[in-house]
Amino acid sequence: MALLEIKNLQVKYGVIPALKGISFYVEHGEVVAIIGANGAGKTTTLHAISSIVSKSGGNVFFQDQDITNNPAHEIVAMGISQVQEGRGVFSNLSVLENLQLGAYLRNDKAEIAKDFAFIYELFPRLAERKKQLAGTLSGGEQQMLAIGRALMSRPKLLLLDEPSMGLSPLITENIFRTIKKLNKENKMTILLVEQNAQMALWASNRTYIMETGQIVYSGNSKEMKNDDFIRKSYLGQ
Repeated sequence: MALLEIKNLQVKYGVIPALKGISFYVEHGEVVAIIGANGAGKTTTLHAISSIVSKSGGNVFFQDQDITNNPAHEIVAMGISQVQEGRGVFSNLSVLENLQLGAYLRNDKAEIAKDFAFIYELFPRLAERKKQLAGTLSGGEQQMLAIGRALMSRPKLLLLDEPSMGLSPLITENIFRTIKKLNKENKMTILLVEQNAQMALWASNRTYIMETGQIVYSGNSKEMKNDDFIRKSYLGQ
């Protein structure tokens, strides 16, 4: 059984359909990417999984349990954490305080301390700036903090929404290397939404391509990178 299974998911904004009945799955230990142009429905897909937006049809299953109508805070408690587009750090709180908020549902102090050590090892820059206000960090550092904060809840599934947005190519590459490392070394299951198709295909096992609220193509990421149609249509090659 897949860790996450989406069946015929539909979302409307007023009368405008944003998701037109999409279905896909994420297996344990996979990195799965959703790519597509602005307005394709990628972010809406993550928001629907997290119950940030209401569904107008279809179902979301997590660990074989129907979570379609569960509120957002219950979904976090079940083990799904989302890193929002634009990072969404609490700018008037310190790096340390942001990370502490990531663990707000936990009370296993010794394990929380281990996770702080893990985050600081993963992102040494955050260790150097733990007392600094999050709003004064660079864009790349804020993205590290947003990912670190999500990891502090010890998710079974990490949702990443446009992690490369607004970042330089070098910082983008570092973030994606971290994504691959989390998956390879820590067996983290990741669902990634990304406009940078090249990096998304490089970091993922499988990819879904979305256009106007529908999945139009899916497959093995490595094979898709070498597919002439995909390269011309989505990679600009």
